[in-house]
Amino acid sequence: MQTPTRTRHHGQMGQTQVNKEDDNKKTDEELVHLRREIGLLPAVSFIMGTVVGSGIFIAPKGVLINSGSMGLSLLVWGLCGVLSLFGALCYAELGTTFTKSGCHFTYLLETLGPLPAFLRLWVEFLFIGPAATSLVSLAFGRYVVEPFFAPCAVPTMLIKLVSILGMTFLVAVNCWSVRMASHIQVSLTFIKIVALVLIIIPGVIALVKGKTENFQNGFEFESLTLDRLPLAIYNGLYAYSGCSYITLSVSCLNRNIPLAIILSMVTVTVLYVLVNVAYYTILAPTELLLSDAVAVTFATYALRGLDSAIPILVALSCLATLNGGIFVSPRMLFVGAREGYWPQIFSTIHIRRHTPLPALLLMYPLMVIMLISGDISQLMSLLSFSDWFFIALATLGMLIHRYRFPLHPRPFKVPLVIPVTFTVVSFFIVSHSLYSDPWNTGCSCLLTLSGVPVYYMTVYHFCLPPTWRRIFSKSHNCKAF
Repeated sequence: MQTPTRTRHHGQMGQTQVNKEDDNKKTDEELVHLRREIGLLPAVSFIMGTVVGSGIFIAPKGVLINSGSMGLSLLVWGLCGVLSLFGALCYAELGTTFTKSGCHFTYLLETLGPLPAFLRLWVEFLFIGPAATSLVSLAFGRYVVEPFFAPCAVPTMLIKLVSILGMTFLVAVNCWSVRMASHIQVSLTFIKIVALVLIIIPGVIALVKGKTENFQNGFEFESLTLDRLPLAIYNGLYAYSGCSYITLSVSCLNRNIPLAIILSMVTVTVLYVLVNVAYYTILAPTELLLSDAVAVTFATYALRGLDSAIPILVALSCLATLNGGIFVSPRMLFVGAREGYWPQIFSTIHIRRHTPLPALLLMYPLMVIMLISGDISQLMSLLSFSDWFFIALATLGMLIHRYRFPLHPRPFKVPLVIPVTFTVVSFFIVSHSLYSDPWNTGCSCLLTLSGVPVYYMTVYHFCLPPTWRRIFSKSHNCKAF
């Protein structure tokens, strides 16, 4: 491993021009850096693979409970799709305006300054990355183990063991090869789309045949309250989360990022609405609300003979989401270290594999610890506040940068109403999480703010005594062997 540098081929005196051209070709092949090797199709696969995960199989219950009726819940799913598309388009503008890798870190650094950018790295390493990975890993482990124990209770330790095995496998893949991780993502994305289509088809067929009794009273406003509707939107947005990270490793930024985001998010929104239509066609509201695994319950009614395959397909869907998270999170830390805002060891990569091996290996223990110590609801509550807070800051920073630098080149620019709407909604989600779950949200807020003194001690340490500056400089500049 070594820090990313360009290896220059020094020829001897008197070489011909042809040999120099060959050397230049070799030099381009021998560059040691994280390459943008993800084209349009893998980019769409990574976005859809990251977005379409366990959320669509878990969130329908929460959306229905808080919206109060099937009709309103379908509207919530469509609204969440539109909001997610707005956010994705904002990130498309950010990704094409600031073409350096780093995603949230780069956008915050360029628009709001070094402190918000450092805090994003801090929470990404401390709990957002590990918590998000552990959350999806636990869902993966549950759906793998559940068919072997139904109808009995599944041992918790066995779920966590299988979750760790799945996580370890994908960490190893991402340490080994970017292309292998990309190919796995394309394959798993195809499988999860097949799973969604397998749910949609019998539901649509039953609807065409006249099974519409569940929709006769689809819009009932009696059970709707304004304080619960935001919770329905929050559950729906969780199922759409993850679309912003693809800007880390997409090639041909100006063309591929906007096109990949639009194609993938429109497709995901249509699939999500159709899946919920299928759920509501086959299952009565009470049946859906009593189910802890909606897709499995749906399969027992509509896919007899294939009901045992649905948990495996859901597990593979979670695996694709897990692979996308493991792929992008270390790269943000890699870029932060390369810019001098994170320990330099995170900027080292494997000299032949061109993967961020140290960042992956240093994050792996935190993933395992968080997986063992937490459950799905705790992990979701822990990461939600900081994740949405920095998403809102990124789009707010984009608006501020537009105002301050109106002549800055923007190859892809969204209408002003889109970032304004998305920013307001994002800050509303953050404020509502403080109201609905003050304990977990408060812990997340404190962990985020704990990065402020760390920033002043390690990055902006000019006001410290000379002895302290030397100590923190040595620890900050530690390198791999």
